[in-house]
Amino acid sequence: HRSKMAESSVSPEDSWSRSDPAYSDNGFDPDDEDSDDRHETVKDTYKDRRRQAHTQAEQKRRDAIKKGYDDLQAIVPTCQQQDFAIGFQKMSKATILQKTIDYIQFLHKEKKKQEEELSTLRKDVMALKIMKANYEQIVKAHQNNPQQGMDQVSDEVKFNVFQSIMDSLFQSFNASISVASFQELSACVFSWIEEHCKPKTLREIVIGVLRQLNNQLY
Repeated sequence: HRSKMAESSVSPEDSWSRSDPAYSDNGFDPDDEDSDDRHETVKDTYKDRRRQAHTQAEQKRRDAIKKGYDDLQAIVPTCQQQDFAIGFQKMSKATILQKTIDYIQFLHKEKKKQEEELSTLRKDVMALKIMKANYEQIVKAHQNNPQQGMDQVSDEVKFNVFQSIMDSLFQSFNASISVASFQELSACVFSWIEEHCKPKTLREIVIGVLRQLNNQLY
């Protein structure tokens, strides 16, 4: 009977306040608070990992760039400046890039120059082969007719050979030279020499003159 009276003495308000979490422990559930803390810890750990990975990637990128500049300074000859009094000098990145560009342009020019020289040498070889073939034909013709060319050539014939060569050169000279001014004349003369006085061109002129003379004499 006393137990029933104790139960009946509890008011509905007291029972409600005990069962509602909003009115127990200042309205906070300990389990929910621990869950939030764990969630925040996981988020912080993920951010730290991302930040660390980004830092490592950025450092790796900077190291690769630094190594590239160091390699350029070691490879490009014009970047290898050394003062014997204070030792090896570190160049700025802008200086290294500019010197590298200049050196690459220099290499391109050298390559083009070598290609032009090689082309000239090939032309000279071809001209020599032509001359060799012409001389072989002359020797063969002399062997077939031993009496041909036995007579001594006069000074007049020698002069005619020289005159024919000069006449051929003067034709191209007269067509190429301008006399508007001394400066222009000088420029044209050098240009004419480079174009019309090449060994191959002179050989062709001489061979033509000798052939013509040979036909006239024999």
